[in-house]
Amino acid sequence: MSIAQHPAIEAYFTNEAGTDIGALNTVFTHDATVLDEGKTIVGIEAISAWRAAAKAKYRYTAEPLDSQENGAKSVIRVRLSGHFPGSPVVVTHTFSVHDGKITALEIR
Repeated sequence: MSIAQHPAIEAYFTNEAGTDIGALNTVFTHDATVLDEGKTIVGIEAISAWRAAAKAKYRYTAEPLDSQENGAKSVIRVRLSGHFPGSPVVVTHTFSVHDGKITALEIR
């Protein structure tokens, strides 16, 4: 699947496959928000901590399946596989991008 129309989103998924948490500051704005598991994470430092904790706890992989544009948002279905009940699952990642960086991510 190509998500090249948004290099920041493509970089997000490339980063998901790796372990370089520091690279998140190249794809998220400093004041970005992430909504995941009913919690809102605000700011690049908190997002980096959230990502590191999730990777350590669930040891997951994220495989983009398909994408669509919905106005100013990119909606991507993602298969998550890891060490959690019900694995693998398909979730939706909804991204907002502004000036080449992710400003918001909602995972449902």
